[in-house]
Amino acid sequence: MGLNSAIVGLGWWGKHIVNTLQDNSEKIHFSRAMDTSPELVRNFATSKNIELSDKFNDILTDEQIDSVVLATPHSLHEKQIIEVAKSGKHVFCEKPLALNLASAERAVKVVKDMGVILGLGHERRFEPAMQEIERLVRGGDLGQIMHVEANFSHDKLANLQSTNWRVSKTESPAAAMTATGIHLTDSFVNMFGAVKEVYAQIATRNSANANGDILNFNLRFENGATGSFNSILETPLYMRYAVFGSNAWVESRDYSHPSEDGPTDLFVCRSEGQIETRNYKYLDTVKLNFEAWADAILGNSVYPITLDQSLNNIAIFDAICESSQTGLPVKL
Repeated sequence: MGLNSAIVGLGWWGKHIVNTLQDNSEKIHFSRAMDTSPELVRNFATSKNIELSDKFNDILTDEQIDSVVLATPHSLHEKQIIEVAKSGKHVFCEKPLALNLASAERAVKVVKDMGVILGLGHERRFEPAMQEIERLVRGGDLGQIMHVEANFSHDKLANLQSTNWRVSKTESPAAAMTATGIHLTDSFVNMFGAVKEVYAQIATRNSANANGDILNFNLRFENGATGSFNSILETPLYMRYAVFGSNAWVESRDYSHPSEDGPTDLFVCRSEGQIETRNYKYLDTVKLNFEAWADAILGNSVYPITLDQSLNNIAIFDAICESSQTGLPVKL
């Protein structure tokens, strides 16, 4: 028997989550939804056989609901996570967990106190190529890790209206950090551990993007390795993740957004000019992430994104926001 879930927020991504899971997963089913503009999403909810409400408390007080998915603006995450957890329901929150470390810590404390399972929308953890890179890193195949660099760029959010919360300096600080960067810092924390210093800068090439459309940051891990990330929100999709070790390097290249079907190429080089190439077919990593959360709730496995990793990721996010504002490096 799967989870009887509710979803809060039926915008672009909320609808994608429902389309991904409803009638396609044996582990999660949505019976309720809440949206602040129900008149705009009523037809969608009806087509998915989902009861729709405009009141958050309707979700919290429904004893038939055992888990809640939050696909809401970022500034609401802390309060909503805490209220869901206090109602005794498990909670899945779209990234980022919170907009600063203190907020994330308050939310995580309640999650721990209530003993519920927190899932997070970091579906890139579940990509086969990324998991193979993690295996190579952990297994020592690459030797001593020297550097990691990543790029996650696309134009899906280009030219949004200035009133859209996704381009708000409050809701989405540091340009693409909440849209793309937070996924890769999650991967950095997972593969290489804690970060001790970051330096970030943003730029605005299209004035429609009030919070910037270019993000670049460099960081140093506590283990001595370095890393870098770039994201541009005004260019066709480009996704790359490369790790350089003393014995070998590995690089993945994706050709479609995680929400879309498309292959990934993986390249491994252990000596100059000798490059091994592998190809991975598309897997629905959004579904895989939600089902991993469901399995943890049902007692079948442990959810792979730990609470400590989640807090470390927001600490990096916090430092990147500060550095991009001050123009100075920030120590964690």
